[in-house]
Amino acid sequence: MRHALSLAERAREEGEVPVGAVLVKDGQAIGEGWNRPIGGHDPTAHAEIMALRAAARFLNNYRLLDTTLYVTLEPCVMCAGALIHARVARLVYGAADPKTGAAGSVADIFAAPYVNHRLVVEAGLMAKECGGLLSSFFKERRQQS
Repeated sequence: MRHALSLAERAREEGEVPVGAVLVKDGQAIGEGWNRPIGGHDPTAHAEIMALRAAARFLNNYRLLDTTLYVTLEPCVMCAGALIHARVARLVYGAADPKTGAAGSVADIFAAPYVNHRLVVEAGLMAKECGGLLSSFFKERRQQS
């Protein structure tokens, strides 16, 4: 999660919402990402999606079996769906997202009876640090406008 936080800082430096993600397999980081929708003009360029894309290229496979995703913010519906389709085994996230969180805060896509893959979900790892980074980012943005 510390590495995911450093990637979130990178997003912040680029003017993006500070979210970072790292996908790990057998103790090795195989994909990482940070939010880039603004700079990349890509609404799908969330940190989780970027990490999944990098890992899929690394493994030369769209199935990311036996992997764990560490992400600083609870995934949205789009990212939750991508984790299911990629067959990620475990999700560990930092801060809950009370507005768009899809791992229990607003919705729980992973517990839906219609999904064909189940992930182990762990919430709250370094939640204070992850949430603090987001809070300070949005506070600065409000002060600038």
